[in-house]
Amino acid sequence: MKRRTFLAAAPVAVVGLSVARGSAAQTGGAVEPLSPALPATQFYPDVEAGDRPVGASFGTRSEVFGRNGAAATSHPLGTLAGIEILKKGGSAVDAAIAINAALGFLEPTANGIGGDLYAMLWDPKASRVVGIAGSGRSPRALDLATVQSRARGGILPNYGAVTVTVPGTVDAWWRLHQRYGKLRWAELFEPAIAYAEGGVPLSPVVAYYMNRAMANYARPNMGIEEIANAQATYASGDRARAGEIFRNPDLARTYRLIAKGGRDAFYEGEIARTVEAYFKRIGGWMTRADLAAHQSEWSEPVATTYRGVTVHAIGANTQGIATLQMLNMLETMDMKAAGFQTPMSIHLQAEAKRLAYEDRARYYADPNFSRIPTEWLVSKDYAAQRAKLIRPDRINPTVAPGQAPSQGDTTYFAVADRNGMMVSLIQSNFRGMGSGLVGDGLGFMFHDRGQLFTLQEGHPNMYAPGKRPFQTIIPGFATRDGKPWLSFGVMGGDMQPQGQAQIILNRVDYGLDGQAAGDSPRWHHEGSSEQMGEDDKSIGGTGLLRLESGVPERTARTLAEMGWRLGPSDGGFGRYSSVERRESGGALVYAAAADVRADGMGLAY
Repeated sequence: MKRRTFLAAAPVAVVGLSVARGSAAQTGGAVEPLSPALPATQFYPDVEAGDRPVGASFGTRSEVFGRNGAAATSHPLGTLAGIEILKKGGSAVDAAIAINAALGFLEPTANGIGGDLYAMLWDPKASRVVGIAGSGRSPRALDLATVQSRARGGILPNYGAVTVTVPGTVDAWWRLHQRYGKLRWAELFEPAIAYAEGGVPLSPVVAYYMNRAMANYARPNMGIEEIANAQATYASGDRARAGEIFRNPDLARTYRLIAKGGRDAFYEGEIARTVEAYFKRIGGWMTRADLAAHQSEWSEPVATTYRGVTVHAIGANTQGIATLQMLNMLETMDMKAAGFQTPMSIHLQAEAKRLAYEDRARYYADPNFSRIPTEWLVSKDYAAQRAKLIRPDRINPTVAPGQAPSQGDTTYFAVADRNGMMVSLIQSNFRGMGSGLVGDGLGFMFHDRGQLFTLQEGHPNMYAPGKRPFQTIIPGFATRDGKPWLSFGVMGGDMQPQGQAQIILNRVDYGLDGQAAGDSPRWHHEGSSEQMGEDDKSIGGTGLLRLESGVPERTARTLAEMGWRLGPSDGGFGRYSSVERRESGGALVYAAAADVRADGMGLAY
């Protein structure tokens, strides 16, 4: 993604090597749209941003402040839906459900009720962080031999019924509302139903990714019968165009059923029967019994400290503890002295990522099927050992997972209410818009999260019926002195722990506010020896380090001299939102921030 020129000076120790940098947006290997579409970005290299009178020179806008509540999402109408619920007296959980339902229509390229959900929240009555894992399992009728027969090169296909696991979102909504809701359940779906029935203009980012996804589904790897419903729902014309009215009456009808019948309407009632009949018709494996057996799990978050800030993560079958592992290693180093956007700072961060992701590839999986050494992985002692493998002057040519003691699309948003509850929620259909499969008359796409199973014999994430796959989606939450501080997240596959760590460093080490911390140019490391289905095995070696446009050219040159293989900016640096809690004279104040890389906004009142 081409962004404004980054204006801050970046002192470096070595200069002189010329490095080719990408100047145009890359599609990351995606096929061409169904017909010519707007480019991902339009940039003018000689035009720079206007000066800001306060804050970081590269900031896109100010944080938004309010006393009664706040919401930050990747779509303006999603944010407005949350604010509307808060103003009615709803809790932050009520607002989060309303936002997520609305985004399932507004941003179907990233999320929907065909996917999974993870959330952390600050419970003001219990004075603690609470987590929930809404992660579904593989169909029990889908055996390993069948999965292996559909794989290519040991990797499950990107799309189709073999990648579909039980959607966990609606059940997670229900359990959150049962415990923390204030408004009536049905009331939470009113904004989304109104949007879906009345129609809204497509936002530029959603239109762009909708075209990309639908072009992928039109490839020969899926049959006409499989993608017919998706085309009818999302591609009634030749292509999606920003500003054109989009409607989804089928989804509105589905929401009405859920609003009336609760979670059982989805997992046991009319919707479940439709899902079972649809997969039977197309030769899939999902059944009503699979849906009825699903239950979300309340999860005790794992935590570590980073220079006085406690950072929380959900461990169960997610990559959340990778953020904690990276921060533990970086805490042993003087990141403030390393400097903001310098070669040394990015080098140390990326090396910590490489080490953490070797453990991610080796150990992260469903703890109900394998014993995961989480306590050891996030310990300070282990981090100190791993940090010794990081050289300050050159990339480590080989990294491997630690030896445990014996025994690619997502929506994220943050919301807070007047009573001090703060919610950090992430929800996804995974790759593209999901599997490419839309149930008859249901108006939502099933996710393809099952592609993240591995077929490597003996691996803890190896496919099995009734098992949860490794999950990339992770909410972020940070506390200070036992009080809530920051509800935050960075969407985007394997970028998420990398992005979360960068946000924490920008806030804690480099003193940036919530908006500037997200606006700051990012780095993204790909490759190494990871074993997840989303990873590009062709990269090899020490991987590929992508620097977002705006990282100083001198920084890039020096990183190349240190041994990094640099790739062009491809727009894959995640999308961020946050709500921060502050106090002013004893009064509660929220600060909302949303990412320039998406169509969204933060609001507070």
